[in-house]
Amino acid sequence: MSASQAVRKTLLAFTILSGGGSSAAWAQTTPDAPQGQVSHVKSAKGTPTQRSPQIKAPSRSRSDNEASGREVLTVTGTHIANSRIKSPTPVSSLSAQEIRNQSPTNNLADLVNQLPQFAGSVTPQNSTLALSSGLAGINALNLRNLGPVRSLVLLDGRRVPASAITGIVDINTLPQQLVKRVDVVTGGASAQYGSDAVAGVTNFILDKTYTGLKVDADSGISNHGDGQNEHAAIAGGFGFAGGKGHVLLSGDYAHQDGIFSIDRGWNRNGDRIVANPAYAAGNGQPYYIRVGDAGTNNALPGGIINASTGGVTNALRGLYFGQGGNVNRYNYGTLSTSSVSVGGDQALANNNVNLGLQPESDRKNLYGRLSYDVAPWMTLYGEGSYNQSEYIYNAGPQYLSSIAIKGTNPYLVDALGAAALKNVTGVTVGTTALDMPYRQIDNYRTVQRYTFGGEGNFTMFGRRASWTAYAQYGVMHSHEQINNVMNTAKIANATDAVRNSAGQIVCRSSLTDPGNGCAPIDWLGTGVMSQAAIGYVLGNPWREQRFQEIVSGVNLSTTPFATWAGDVNVAVGGEYRDERASGYVPTEYQKGWSVGNYLPTFGNYNVKEAYLETAVPLARGLAFNGAVRATDYSTSGYVTTWKIGGTWQPVRDILFRATQSHDIRAPNINELYNAGTSQTTTVLDPATGKTNTVLSTTTGNPNLKPETANTTVVGAVITPRYVPGLALSIDWFHTKIKHAIQQFYPQSIVDECYQGYTTFCSAIRPDPSGTRDLLISASPFNFAKLETSGIDIDASYTFPLRRILRDAGGAFTIHGQASNYLKYVSDSGMGYVVDTAGDITNGPPKWIYRFSATYSAESYSITAVARGISAGNYSNSYVQCTTTCGAYNANYPSINNNRVPGNFYFDMNFTYKLPVRNVGAMQLFLNVTNLGNAPPILLPTSGLEADSTYSNLLGRTYRGGVRMEF
Repeated sequence: MSASQAVRKTLLAFTILSGGGSSAAWAQTTPDAPQGQVSHVKSAKGTPTQRSPQIKAPSRSRSDNEASGREVLTVTGTHIANSRIKSPTPVSSLSAQEIRNQSPTNNLADLVNQLPQFAGSVTPQNSTLALSSGLAGINALNLRNLGPVRSLVLLDGRRVPASAITGIVDINTLPQQLVKRVDVVTGGASAQYGSDAVAGVTNFILDKTYTGLKVDADSGISNHGDGQNEHAAIAGGFGFAGGKGHVLLSGDYAHQDGIFSIDRGWNRNGDRIVANPAYAAGNGQPYYIRVGDAGTNNALPGGIINASTGGVTNALRGLYFGQGGNVNRYNYGTLSTSSVSVGGDQALANNNVNLGLQPESDRKNLYGRLSYDVAPWMTLYGEGSYNQSEYIYNAGPQYLSSIAIKGTNPYLVDALGAAALKNVTGVTVGTTALDMPYRQIDNYRTVQRYTFGGEGNFTMFGRRASWTAYAQYGVMHSHEQINNVMNTAKIANATDAVRNSAGQIVCRSSLTDPGNGCAPIDWLGTGVMSQAAIGYVLGNPWREQRFQEIVSGVNLSTTPFATWAGDVNVAVGGEYRDERASGYVPTEYQKGWSVGNYLPTFGNYNVKEAYLETAVPLARGLAFNGAVRATDYSTSGYVTTWKIGGTWQPVRDILFRATQSHDIRAPNINELYNAGTSQTTTVLDPATGKTNTVLSTTTGNPNLKPETANTTVVGAVITPRYVPGLALSIDWFHTKIKHAIQQFYPQSIVDECYQGYTTFCSAIRPDPSGTRDLLISASPFNFAKLETSGIDIDASYTFPLRRILRDAGGAFTIHGQASNYLKYVSDSGMGYVVDTAGDITNGPPKWIYRFSATYSAESYSITAVARGISAGNYSNSYVQCTTTCGAYNANYPSINNNRVPGNFYFDMNFTYKLPVRNVGAMQLFLNVTNLGNAPPILLPTSGLEADSTYSNLLGRTYRGGVRMEF
């Protein structure tokens, strides 16, 4: 047994042998309480509410008193360093204990994404087919479903370097073991933090004064025996020079086995959407119908003839080829279109099996920090981090639906015989080429960050003031490669086979150029392709991208004077940011491939900013908060953002809050200068009902303007004194983005062309290579608007168990969060508007919820989590009807069944403290995710037949491990 195998088996043992606290704050601003005590979370920085006692551990930081004199307080949502201010901005928080006990995986993003404020985030699970974008494997947060590019990620209040040229941040790059709190600000925050904070901010707060050593090891596996993963981490900190200096170090490694085929029964449900054969204009029938027991009929593992020319047209249609090239007649079932059959031989297709469910991944992180108090008012520090990750995906089989083969092709003649081919001039074959290896995405990425800065507290105007200043350099290098991709020219050469004078089957091109390396390819059957042909037609295109970011900033928070109502707080500061992208692609990989066709992106811009923020008490219980930021973009000029808000607390039991913000986001490098990325997908042709395979290529648009957003948030926080431990908040939000930077996707482009918009028609053309049906070009542009609104609800109740049972110990916490999306509209200005709230595939669900119940005792804790989304529609563009459907409209076509069920997942978490004395502390834990083994949300699509954004695809999973602190 190898050393690595031994480590994996040891970690897996914890899964068999081996929990949590649960609560989230609305606006946490104070450091975590010492372990073993009841910590307090301030609701809206007002009345504290109790949280459940946590298991005592020996982790150590400087005392609150010591830290408060040297460390500048981080208050998320504001630059004002005063935790007593009641912020009007809603903030949700996760504590370190909640992170340790409730994370379903060893990746912090998977827990954060369970919070209802996040919708539509980019994850390794849903980026399987991100073949050319470079995003496969990234964990990027998406607040309000407004896009990761509008959700700013911070580390201790500072920007985190991007992990892709789109500017989005991979949460995997953060030193997760040192995170003591995650704060989520919902609502526009551009006035405080600058561009990209249109939807809000997620701030990861590190325990920068941690002292001690902690070691974690864990492993997980699914109930199917696959998806095995292992993780090990170590972190330590120590002081020197009499406590003036402090060193902090951490490192972790995580590995995950890939699942490169889908054996789950739910992926054979066979739901599809097809054109209704009974439809006729005016007969009241729906244009589309949703059917079951369906499958792809125009591309099979060994090939199928979809059309033939010469003689009797299509006389050979439906002949398919099996093992060794044996010929069979396809049964098209009870209902058939050009691409889908219901019943019959629909199960022969393999494009829903030979597809990856989970990538193989390796992640490595290193982090270090050195700080020193050079004076009572000044602490200097330096930080450095290095992240390395590699994600390998099975992106599915090769897929060709229209290979043109001449009637004289010797492989065709050998398979069917000369008599069957009499007068036949050619056939069109569709195949998923079982003999070829699957397409594989291999994304390797490194992200480095180096920061030098200073901070401190001092006296100004006779009152305490705080300052921070820093300079940061971040750089991302990525190597994006797609293995086993077809070269379209070589496919054409290899397909055009003939017999030479010696009777051997060769490429026609080799007759005149014997040294061209071409090897003829046999598409007709399985087990018939030669390795020479496979090696000739396949290649491994790649691209290298580099993204650099330089950021520097300075902030001052002070209390210049007081009024009769209290202290007036003011914060001022400025920031400079420079971002630039560069890359390299070998010439031979820039065009001529079925997917990929990488092009390097080059571009840069810089931005200069200055801001002013103030918090002014107006009367007892009434306060005003405001901020304004001046921003100058090198690409789009000067803009101003602002935010105003206020709180009113008439009695200590209730606090009202409201904010109004005007936010700006300028186009990023990818939106401006993207040289071109491609993605293969399918579209329904509204004219014929046929499903077409398309290659969509997106390029940048240098004429984009900044988008502007106006966000309103109104809510209340209730903490009734007559029910100690109970807290409730309700907030209504509304965001309207003008000139939103969006793009049309292939289906919308086809639909708009059908409606008569010729601009869209010019973006569609046939694929001359025959690899796909269509080629579609797209670029981002400024839509008329993007608008969303909804309600956030957050409630928690903590009480000691002795209230119910006199002699019982420990505490019980119930916590629930839910977001209700009332509206989500993207308006291009072309007259085609759809509210996608409740649209599972294109918008946020109507409801996203998460509830937890935790019992915490001295030596153990148990947490149960229930989470999910509400039922909705497959697409809100469809109009559901059965017998009284109106006239056909390409933008709002009718369908007989548009409903999609929601999901409900139940998780359990257990922790147990081992009685280890005089050494440190040891804790065993076990997390069981999707305890009921509930299936994912099933969708009427080919390939992966389930939602991959809100669903659990693996089934029940177990993760167990040990934590030690010394």
